Amino acid sequence: MRTHNVAVIGGDGIGPDVTAAALAAMRAAADRFGFTLSTSDVDLGAARYHRTGVALDDSTVEQLRGHDAILLGAIGDPSVAPGILERGVVLALRVALAQSVNVRPVRLYPGVQSPVRGITPQRCDMVILRENTEGLYAGGGALVHQGSDNAVALQQSVTTTGATRSIVDVAFRLAAARRGRLALCHKSNVLTYAGRLWGEVVEEVGARYPDVERDYVHVDAMCQHLPLSPERFDVVVTDNLFGDIISDLGATVQGGLGLAASANLNPTGSAPSMFEPVHGSAPDIAGKGWANPVAAVLSAALCLASLGEREAALACEAAAANVVAELPALSGAAMGASTAEVGERIAARVATADAATIGDPATSLMSAMAAITPAAA
Repeated sequence: MRTHNVAVIGGDGIGPDVTAAALAAMRAAADRFGFTLSTSDVDLGAARYHRTGVALDDSTVEQLRGHDAILLGAIGDPSVAPGILERGVVLALRVALAQSVNVRPVRLYPGVQSPVRGITPQRCDMVILRENTEGLYAGGGALVHQGSDNAVALQQSVTTTGATRSIVDVAFRLAAARRGRLALCHKSNVLTYAGRLWGEVVEEVGARYPDVERDYVHVDAMCQHLPLSPERFDVVVTDNLFGDIISDLGATVQGGLGLAASANLNPTGSAPSMFEPVHGSAPDIAGKGWANPVAAVLSAALCLASLGEREAALACEAAAANVVAELPALSGAAMGASTAEVGERIAARVATADAATIGDPATSLMSAMAAITPAAA
């Protein structure tokens, strides 16, 4: 029997609750499709930081490195100054484990109402790939003469051919496994040097994928096209900052952050990839049972797909989509059920869920992820 060893970081706020729901769905899928899920809890987050004064140490990184994948709930707490945990845990893990490709699905599921008038599931099914380790988020810069009228802030952006080629290659492989369309999103008319490098890499890698249609869109134009004409896009590849912005816009179009899943991929398989809902720790509702666990379950589905468990991933996605369509609201007390109760419904539905009820399984991101994962090689 196949065994997958998954490290679990419940983290802060609503993280442990939504992660419990995600794990319940994964275990139900394991029972249905004949594999074993072995999990190890890893203590990271605000409580550990207060206890030790350390956000992340080398021994924990090595502990995580010994797993097949990482499931992350949420990191961040008001008791810790902003940036210490976010940069010290999440961003640090992305760099340490070479998770250079951030995957953000933007899919409107049947029965979910988009806040954008006229958007239907048939019009909204794309994936945004965000470079995860470079750009303005690389952290280079300085602030001099702070507190004076002569203060100067310098923030450096880093773009390398190697990292760009890595994510562009993943983007083309995903596009080839889906609908054969790829769009580069940048701002090449202003950021001429970085934009030129991205464009040249897309041309270079694209030569190996003659059947994939290529498009280009400026990031400001993307902010108009995405909510009004999401059907224009299938696979979008972009840099770190632009990806951060447009993927959150995409989350709004698909119904909100409560439905927004993500993957941080190590594209070579040299270290585990990490899967997390986008909504964060939401400390204002922690402990109330108001968090929608669907984003965490969909992130777990991406995890299963990356492990080569295509059918299990599709079943988790379908179960989550079917249950969320039945909720009277997408978050808060108005959901009509607690986080745990929604999680129980999803896990029960995994046993019989049919991926075809929410669309063609062949074009699901779950199928494409399973097709390109190192586990499938």
